[in-house]
Amino acid sequence: MKYLISGGGTGGHIFPAVSIANALRELDPEAEILFVGALGRMEMERVPQAGYKIIGLPVRGFDRKRPWKNIAVLIDLLRSMRMAKKIIKDFRPDVGVGVGGYASGAAMKVAAKMGVPILLQEQNGFAGVTNKLLKDDAQKICVAYENMERFFPKDKIILTGNPVRQNLLEGKKQAGNGKKTLLIIGGSLGAKTINEAIANGLDRLVKAGINIVWQTGKIYYDQYKSLSESRNLEILPFLADMPDRYATADLVISRAGASSISELCLLGKACILVPSPNVAEDHQTHNAMALVNKDAAVLVRDAEAADKLVDTALALIQDDRKLIELRKNILTLAQPDSARRIAEEVIRLAKK
Repeated sequence: MKYLISGGGTGGHIFPAVSIANALRELDPEAEILFVGALGRMEMERVPQAGYKIIGLPVRGFDRKRPWKNIAVLIDLLRSMRMAKKIIKDFRPDVGVGVGGYASGAAMKVAAKMGVPILLQEQNGFAGVTNKLLKDDAQKICVAYENMERFFPKDKIILTGNPVRQNLLEGKKQAGNGKKTLLIIGGSLGAKTINEAIANGLDRLVKAGINIVWQTGKIYYDQYKSLSESRNLEILPFLADMPDRYATADLVISRAGASSISELCLLGKACILVPSPNVAEDHQTHNAMALVNKDAAVLVRDAEAADKLVDTALALIQDDRKLIELRKNILTLAQPDSARRIAEEVIRLAKK
């Protein structure tokens, strides 16, 4: 079987795409897999690192602030669709898998027109523009959240969850000092608002007698690393031992990206979510609210983080009853083996 996987632009699209490819290879060792991405975006580097071939298209997003620049964008889109047609003609895929992002729109639209069955994977609780545009072309749409029929035809939807790093389940709780541990993560680059709120409330967190593990992100590390001097806490640019860190944490402060939320659900972690305001369609708030509405997470809005984040964390980490309730509720939302379940749907389509 031959599988064409397309999408990218952000880690939130690339990681599920690679996970689905890995699961396809596991289920179908003879599979031929080809990725199609957008030139200049991170998938052009990350996908070959994962061991897969990728072809880049000159596609890019529309400029909403400067519409006059979109003539060049349209020309690139037409070029991309012509290139996608040649790629599909040469590769002859049995199924196309779209995970969102500019390249996915061009490649999947052309594939559907050429009679290739399409499966989409939507990571967020608020569907992305590309997948909404492709919904009529798709045979199946794998989603991570309930109530997605407001975006997609109900008969096409399959609730599979988002693929997550399976090694996270192998984490071991680190030997502690009897104190609770607060884990603060803002993604590999970091989260400005979260970092500022933690820095301003650091003395109160330290005085509360808790272990603090603060991942600043590589952009902000130099700005904050000196704050660990004479204080009992860890400040790191990134966490290489993420499974163990998750296993040890009693409470996690995190952004509300699709991958992060899926990981927190799978591991059953009590968490405070601070959705990033700098994302399309405010989808991180939609992701967070899907948990908050089921008493599975606590929300602190980005605009309120400076005033509320540290107070909320201090109150919650000392409330054992609430921590247990959050852990119990978030675990019910977990979708284990997502990548494998999506791959099984892809293979089912190919066999049809």
